[in-house]
Amino acid sequence: MKPTSCVPHVLFLPGLLNDASLFQKQIDVLTAVTTTEVADLTQSDSIAGMADSVLKNTPEAPCVLVGLSMGGYVAFEIMRRAPERVASLVLLDTSARPDTPEATAARVALMKLAETDLEAVFEQLMPRLSHPLRMNLPAVRGVVHSMMSSLGKDVFIRQQGAIMTRPDSRPELARIQCPTLVICGRQDLVTPPELAEEIAHGIPDARLSIVEDSGHLSTLDQPDEVSTLLLEWVRNIKC
Repeated sequence: MKPTSCVPHVLFLPGLLNDASLFQKQIDVLTAVTTTEVADLTQSDSIAGMADSVLKNTPEAPCVLVGLSMGGYVAFEIMRRAPERVASLVLLDTSARPDTPEATAARVALMKLAETDLEAVFEQLMPRLSHPLRMNLPAVRGVVHSMMSSLGKDVFIRQQGAIMTRPDSRPELARIQCPTLVICGRQDLVTPPELAEEIAHGIPDARLSIVEDSGHLSTLDQPDEVSTLLLEWVRNIKC
């Protein structure tokens, strides 16, 4: 179905070892009102490099920028570099904070494990990525496993290196002037709701939506609710 009104292009920024499958349900809904695209964040080993690639390879017209987890870190970098390219911002299950020493140590351990056993990495990560009652559903577990298997260990190691060296985005939150929606799963163990609240309170007039019965990958755990939130949001952003 062709878009029915002038709504900005929606650009999705996926998370660690995620591809377009992470947002497929949302894409299916949004194509009724606008065009969509999923950026490739697999080639760079830094958040800055990822942001540069996105800005180089996507249309210059202002878009609705949607970033989940690592994609949110890239979105913050794009806001620092080219805020004029963003008509509206949606941040899902992400953080404005830099990595903690504890988190970095855990990443390094997983990077070492991934060298020889990516399947073991998947099994360790899955309980942290999804709600306990959702994580074994084919629409969640199967999709996550497919994405991780397809992208592989080299992308995992490269992206983990970028994530653990990301900058602190909290000082720039107040400078974000575009309409912003912050979404977080109630049971997100990776970037819990208090981090979403911190972002929403830091960005002027940001809206916060907590998704019940959802872990870190809210687009998979509660695809219908997240799709509805995004559809309502983008419909109110005009070209």
